[in-house]
This record gives sequence, structure tokens and C-alpha cells, in this order.
Amino acid sequence: MKRTALPLLLVTCLLSVGCVQRTISITSDPPGALVYLNDDEVGRTPVTVPFTFYGVYDVRMEAEGYQPLWTKQKAKAPWWETPGIDLIAETQRDAKAELKWHFTMQAQAAPEDVDADLLLDHAKQLRATTVNENSASE
Repeated sequence: MKRTALPLLLVTCLLSVGCVQRTISITSDPPGALVYLNDDEVGRTPVTVPFTFYGVYDVRMEAEGYQPLWTKQKAKAPWWETPGIDLIAETQRDAKAELKWHFTMQAQAAPEDVDADLLLDHAKQLRATTVNENSASE
């Protein structure tokens, strides 16, 4: 009886092992922004993507009429994913680590909001710089 108990216990333990489902849900204002995580396109907000590793992610978002957003966001592990404790958490069926990130994008300045005099001044400075550089190289 003892010889069959050990293999039966091992099989039971293996069958009871679950896995942690890790997801990041990203929303934005405005909705529908195109999202890149670590330079991989993952979709438009609202979007939920699976992930494997905790740590810092590069986030880039683009939406028409809004300034592109480049930032870093930390995927912090929950307490039950601490090494050692995570072995117990892995045995729980359907364990979930759900991160929720929200980003607010800034609207681009409308053409009428641009100061024409300031823009003309920058253009004159640029022309003067390029003319001076061209004169110096001749």
C-alpha cells in the first residue's frame, strides 16, 4: 500500500499545479490610441495583453491629434509572487496577476495656437545658421 501511495501523491500534486495568468490592461484618454510595449505593437486602447516578466516596460502611444507619449512603466510583482512564496501560489488554480495602467495624452496645438512671429523668428535663425555654415565651408 505504501508503494502505491507515493506515486499517487506525486500524480495528484502534478495535476493540481496551476499557473499564474499575468495580464496588463491599458486604457487611455483618448481611447483608441495605438500602444507599443518594448517596441512591439500590442493594439489599440483599451487593450489587455499577457506578459511573462515583471520589471520596467517601455510604453509608447500614438493617437491622431495628440502628441505621441513615450514613457516607462513598472510592472511590479504582487507579494505572493515573491521567490519562495510563489511556489505555493503556483499550486493555486487560476491565479491571476492583473495590472491596470492608464495614460492621458496631451492634445497637439492647433495651427491657430502657433505664434506666427515666433515661428518666423526660428526660421530666420535657422537660415542664418545654415548660411554661416555654408560660407565657412567654402
